[in-house]
Amino acid sequence: MGHFLISAAHKSSGKTMVSTGLIRALSLRGRTVAAFKKGPDYIDPKWLGEAAGRPCLNLDFHTQSNDEIKTLFAQHASQVDIAIIEGNKGLHDGVNVDGSNSNAALAKMLGTPVILVVDVSGITRGIAPLLKGYEVFDPEVNIAGVILNKVMGPRHEEKLIAAVERYTNIPVLGAIRRNAKLGVDERHIGLIPSNEFPAARARIETLAEQITEQVDLDRIEAIAATAPALPAIRTVTSEGVRPNVRIAIAKDAAFGFYYADDLEALKRAGAQLVYFNALKDVYLPTCDGLFLGGGFPETQMKRLDANKSLRNRIKAAIEAGLPTYAECGGLMYLTRSISWHEDRHQMVGVIPADATMHARPQGKGYVQLYPTDDHPWNTTQESCTFEGDYIPAHEFHHSRLENIDGEFTYAFKVLRGQGVDGSGDGIVMHNMVAGYAHLRDTSRCRWAKAFTAFVRQKKQERNGAASPAQIAG
Repeated sequence: MGHFLISAAHKSSGKTMVSTGLIRALSLRGRTVAAFKKGPDYIDPKWLGEAAGRPCLNLDFHTQSNDEIKTLFAQHASQVDIAIIEGNKGLHDGVNVDGSNSNAALAKMLGTPVILVVDVSGITRGIAPLLKGYEVFDPEVNIAGVILNKVMGPRHEEKLIAAVERYTNIPVLGAIRRNAKLGVDERHIGLIPSNEFPAARARIETLAEQITEQVDLDRIEAIAATAPALPAIRTVTSEGVRPNVRIAIAKDAAFGFYYADDLEALKRAGAQLVYFNALKDVYLPTCDGLFLGGGFPETQMKRLDANKSLRNRIKAAIEAGLPTYAECGGLMYLTRSISWHEDRHQMVGVIPADATMHARPQGKGYVQLYPTDDHPWNTTQESCTFEGDYIPAHEFHHSRLENIDGEFTYAFKVLRGQGVDGSGDGIVMHNMVAGYAHLRDTSRCRWAKAFTAFVRQKKQERNGAASPAQIAG
């Protein structure tokens, strides 16, 4: 078992595609690989998890304690041959000026060697002072090697390697030639997710092929093997609750932003998860609750509009009391309509407002929330518990709710961030909570347990009567 962290000098250096290719290339060597992503991110983990053949897990200083990060990493990394963490932004970038939540801080905390991916477009000898700066800036960070990315040709590669070898102590592990086939187009909040990319599997195989040819995988594995052994951690198992409620989850090209460990937390809390496709399915599955995660409903709004049967059934079910939780894209889907690029399509219509896309982000970054007395989950004995003065969450959305009819009741007061209107988030209607913030189930916010308990309570109150989801059907 070994592990390493892939980072870069700055964002958009190609590290996600390099990481994806490395994961798949090592898998083709017969290694079992676990993928991790630093920070709050849904898109890159889709590519990494697809390459690994298992869900990618997030390690985030904002929503998790240091002990939780260590435990989650050790639990999953100890089950495989190699664990690969992809950093976010640059090696030393972070919210805090002291670097306490940077990729470098994560690498030091986990004892993980670092491999830098450097976009060498337009530079030759200049790579030397860049890497030298990283060598001396924080000597406690173990920079074990560099992968040169977007190399123009043999002569460019020779100049780069000569400069690195002459002026630094960092070994060059590979040089990847510039190739349009190795990239994925970006959209308003990052790469196009693999669930929306028709040729995702073929692109991953191409990446693995190029990595195998142009990167020294033997040295990569040797670097991973230098990482210190991880502590033995007990695998998290069920909390003793047998599955006694069914929660339907939208999972398709429009909705795919779910944390793998949050889904596991729902299961541990006693939920059986059943998935449906909001683009194709005309009926909701038999369920006691509904979870609509984030995603890109604006890119699929024509197809969502066309599936009028499901939209009408979801509206009727929520209005009849089906416990529902929706985040960001899920919130947009529940409004009257989505508008983007002068195009407008009808949505579910539970929320009396329209979601309008804008060129610039309307909410971006880490947020801090505090539950209000109107939060419906607080009516159970297992309320939305948290440690500290706020619930840590995050948001990244280009849409804003407009043409609002009336005033909303909110489940959360926004202490930092934007939410729906700058001060509130989590619209409360019927038994629904729908907001822009993405929650993460950690010790500071056991939302999965709270929501499942709420779903269970409403099922018990029905006293054997059919679920609103089936009545609506």
